[in-house]
Amino acid sequence: MRDFIKRALTRRIPVKGRRKQIELEPSSKLVYGMYFAIVALISLTILEAMYIIVLRSFSSEIFAAISLVIGTIFGAFFGQKG
Repeated sequence: MRDFIKRALTRRIPVKGRRKQIELEPSSKLVYGMYFAIVALISLTILEAMYIIVLRSFSSEIFAAISLVIGTIFGAFFGQKG
């Protein structure tokens, strides 16, 4: 899964006059941070589903945390791609 995240965050810059592209790989801290954010998103989604099943109500706090993690993931992707 890290390879998928690393490829998605790699910036490709075209070189003038050539058909080549320069690939700038993201830092390992960013890759591990994205990995942690995806694991947190999956965990929070499972927690929200269990909350709905067990208590038969919706938790707006867990949903807010899910929205925060999604915003962080999108911000990292769009910020890295430039």
